[in-house]
Amino acid sequence: MSTTTPVYQTAIQSLPLLHSGKVRDIYAVDDDRLLIVATDRLSAFDVVLPDPIPGKGAVLTRVSNFWFRKTAHLATNHLLDTRPEAVVAPEEAEQVRERAVVVRRLQALPVEAIVRGYLTGSGWAAYQRDGTVSGVALPDGLRLSDRLPEPIFTPTTKAAVGGHDEPISFDETIGLIGAELASRIRTIALEVFELATAYAEARGLIIADTKLEFGVTPEGEPVIIDELLTPDASRFWPADAWQPGATPPAFDKQYIRDHLESLDWDKAPPAPHLSEATIRQTAEKYREAERLLTAAA
Repeated sequence: MSTTTPVYQTAIQSLPLLHSGKVRDIYAVDDDRLLIVATDRLSAFDVVLPDPIPGKGAVLTRVSNFWFRKTAHLATNHLLDTRPEAVVAPEEAEQVRERAVVVRRLQALPVEAIVRGYLTGSGWAAYQRDGTVSGVALPDGLRLSDRLPEPIFTPTTKAAVGGHDEPISFDETIGLIGAELASRIRTIALEVFELATAYAEARGLIIADTKLEFGVTPEGEPVIIDELLTPDASRFWPADAWQPGATPPAFDKQYIRDHLESLDWDKAPPAPHLSEATIRQTAEKYREAERLLTAAA
């Protein structure tokens, strides 16, 4: 097995499987550590698609690790130095090579920390309804894909596989996790977004929005978990193709969303199969996003 051989589902027998999510399979290493394997599954509209995208899990892992290192001075993250191959049976090493990480075992918070720098996606739909996004009032007259006056924090609930994340206000976030923790993850998310957008813009990429997830230590300290600023968790646009009023071509799974929107599908499971050409083009977009972000970094 190689990173170009699609991995839809892992089959690690040497560790107990705790959870199989939309993309990642999570195994218990011990009481303090987890093994997280990024498969080549892809989800859209909160539905896991039936076809894997070859190499996608390895791209997500490398890009996440790149950003975890680059933002470590701003925020603690869950990464440990343990090699994934060291915690599984020798015959299972190929299942984890380049697509897995060993991380701290933490309590995940029940919210997703979304930061938006541009008005698009569900944020654009919400703005058209009432001029707000997750309770944040925005100026009148904004267009699709407009750059916002400043990035905004627009959290959502974190749904189980098959469920839908729902936008919530900051006050509702406080109700779920408390005022201090809500304030801290908002600050961290905005600071990480600011650093990342400046870095990406210097390389010709716009990060329109991104999703961060947080865990909490027994002492109550927030820690970034899961993935960070990947094409699955962010909208990446080529800066030279951006203009207000239109959606630029994306280096992320927006390409898949647009494709699925063109089909006669009600966005409920099961999802339709993808053509070989769509799978190949999606894989190329993920690799191109990685190249633009990490080449000569």
